[in-house]
Amino acid sequence: MNTVKTVRELRAAVARARGEGKRIGFVPTMGNLHSGHAALVTKAAQRADFVVASIFVNPLQFGANEDLDTYPRTLAADQERLLQAGCNLLFAPSAEEMYPDGMSVQTRVSVPHLSEGLCGASRPGHFEGVATVVSKLFNMVQPDLAVFGEKDFQQLAVIRAMVRDLNMPVQIIGEPTVRAEDGLALSSRNGYLTPEQRATAPVLYRTLQHIAAAIAHGQRDFAALVAEGQAQLSAAGLRPDYLEVRHAVSLRPAMIDDRDLVVIAAAYLGNTRLIDNLYLHVEEKTA
Repeated sequence: MNTVKTVRELRAAVARARGEGKRIGFVPTMGNLHSGHAALVTKAAQRADFVVASIFVNPLQFGANEDLDTYPRTLAADQERLLQAGCNLLFAPSAEEMYPDGMSVQTRVSVPHLSEGLCGASRPGHFEGVATVVSKLFNMVQPDLAVFGEKDFQQLAVIRAMVRDLNMPVQIIGEPTVRAEDGLALSSRNGYLTPEQRATAPVLYRTLQHIAAAIAHGQRDFAALVAEGQAQLSAAGLRPDYLEVRHAVSLRPAMIDDRDLVVIAAAYLGNTRLIDNLYLHVEEKTA
């Protein structure tokens, strides 16, 4: 696996692979990689002949009081994990390479509606930063396909919409959330948790499971289920940011007749913000 740091080197390497008739897969990351990221690379390697990964802690998607400066940078360990997962090329640019004229004059990509509410309400400008950097990376790599984790459910919806609306010739593939044995969704930010907080954290997923099971058994009072879930999280010591039942495609608030739903949540445990979701398809009742 080669590592390059400039767009020029990246494009030259991808051009060589494409010249050999290879299908290009892409996995964008912010580094500090775990088994969930490895699953994305493995999926890309199954679907493509040449896999490019990127590691870039994108300042454009961090808010003023977020963890940009403390976000873990673990390049050597990340390179080894990517190699083992089947990555062929790592693009690890600097902020100056990605934003040569600075971020203040950077053209922005905005995806309305899907970027609003949920994480978009709690992190203003976050999804504009995500859409902008992913758009730039797609133009740099020009992949045939790109793989994203379903843990970041709203992000995946935003990227799908961006690709569709801007006619980008990239197939977007979602990879199911990878979890620890106790159910906690793997995240680079889990490393911020103390041992006591880590033992508590799976309550978030168990709460989503409880709500999803109730819906699967016919309950449709979503507001009551959400209120109960928020109480469960608070009782365990988490501070709910949001907990909602949404339509899984449009992300609008769920209606009683909806069949494809997502129970989606964000909660703070200490200073660490955890996110998770659980998709469910509700079968239509037959007479």
